[in-house]
Amino acid sequence: MIARSTGKKMFGKNVRIERIIDRRTGNCVIVPMDHGVSIGPTEGLYDMKHTVNAVANGGATAVLMHKGLVKHGYRAGGHDIGLILHLSASTDMGDTNNSKVLVATVSEALKMGADAVSMHINLGAETEPEMLRDLGRLSSECEEWGMPLLVMAYPRGPKIKNSYDPELVAHGARAAAELGADIVKCSYTGDVDSFREVVRGALVPVVIAGGPKMSSDLEMLTMVRDSIDAGGRGVSIGRNIFQHRDVEGITRAITDIVLRDASVEEAMKSIRKK
Repeated sequence: MIARSTGKKMFGKNVRIERIIDRRTGNCVIVPMDHGVSIGPTEGLYDMKHTVNAVANGGATAVLMHKGLVKHGYRAGGHDIGLILHLSASTDMGDTNNSKVLVATVSEALKMGADAVSMHINLGAETEPEMLRDLGRLSSECEEWGMPLLVMAYPRGPKIKNSYDPELVAHGARAAAELGADIVKCSYTGDVDSFREVVRGALVPVVIAGGPKMSSDLEMLTMVRDSIDAGGRGVSIGRNIFQHRDVEGITRAITDIVLRDASVEEAMKSIRKK
């Protein structure tokens, strides 16, 4: 959990961040729904109110989306859930999809009642300098307004041969933290020992991405369990949740592990059979 401070600005961060994490454990289950800008309309993100309700009912601590989607689904039902406004974007239509640009502001997030903001950076991309500059400016603005900042940091670019390389993932996580991230989202490196080093070097809470749609629930839940055993503080998983046949059930299974320290076998019981 973020270190507490008596300063007014840090106090604002502390108040807001407790709306996107589980206060008891300091862990979080975030469901990103920002995919429409990158890949267009996709299954699971047509009926936003239904999907937000399903993940809220399943126990997720926060959803993450672009500013234009907030009015279409956030807090659609009776279950409360934290809101993270995503501030950067690119599309997959051109050859610059690794180059993220800022498309919203902290001011807009505050006006919308967001509990945190997020930004995506790709280290190794051709526009890495611009993304690092933007992150530095954004983190300063977040400090000024007491707004928690989640940074999605990935090694991606022309010279990156393996984006899951533990050293590269650890470098990305540390760079994000050094430039002001309060929480870092990165890829899981494939085993507990290597991911433990990523967590150790980041100094701030680390959550894992879900990556491409996985072949089995067992595979995904094992990854989640291993990341927690390595010291991770939760997940930020999109397609493997909102495109699941049982959105509420898979969300509950993940929260069982992340927030209640369940085993994979125990968590599997939350998923409805076909």
